[in-house]
Amino acid sequence: MAIARKRNQLTEEEYLASELTSDIRREYIDGEIYAMSGAKMAHNRIVINVLRTLGNHLEGHPCEPIASDMKVRVEGNYFYPDVMVDCAELNDDASYTESPVLIVEVLSRSTRKTDKTLKMAAYKRIPTLKEYILIEQDFVDVEVVRRNQDWRSAHYFLGDEIYLESIDLSLSVEEIYVRVQNEDITEYFANKNLTTTGD
Repeated sequence: MAIARKRNQLTEEEYLASELTSDIRREYIDGEIYAMSGAKMAHNRIVINVLRTLGNHLEGHPCEPIASDMKVRVEGNYFYPDVMVDCAELNDDASYTESPVLIVEVLSRSTRKTDKTLKMAAYKRIPTLKEYILIEQDFVDVEVVRRNQDWRSAHYFLGDEIYLESIDLSLSVEEIYVRVQNEDITEYFANKNLTTTGD
C-alpha cells in the first residue's frame, strides 16, 4: 500500500489512542504518522491467496495467520504488514503483536523502497521473526529472507516451490499469483500450454 506522509508528531500512547477512532490505517515511525492508501486488485488477490494457503495449513495449529488490520510493534514503531503469522496466544482485544514468526509484504512501485529498506531493517530486529517475504505484484518475483541464512535473499519465480520453515509449509509461486494478471504470468501459462499441447 502507498504511504502518504503526515507531519504530525505524536507520542506512542497518543498514536495508539488515536488509532482506535481513526477511519484509516496509519503507521507510526519515529513519532510521525503515515496514512496508508488503498491497494490495487492484484495486491488484494495476492494477499487473499497467501492468507488462504496459510489459514488452511495452520488450521488446528497454535500459530495463526493475521490479516493487514493488525499492527506489529518494533521498538516503539508500528507497521501494518499485509500478512503475518504469530504463534503467541493473542487475546481478542489485541491491536498489535510483537512476536510474528513470518511477515509478508506485497510490493508496489510506491512501497518497494520502504518495504525493502526501512521495514526490512525494522522487521529483522523482531526476535521471533524467522522469515520475511516480499512479493511483487506488477511482475513475478517472490523474495524470501531468512534469519537462519543471515537474512540473505532468495528469489523464486513461476514454476518454483518455496519452503517456509517457520511454519513447515511448501507452496508454489503459482499459488501466490492465482488470478493475478501481468506479463510474466501471461507468458508463463502461454508457454506451459504450448508445452502441454506439444506433448
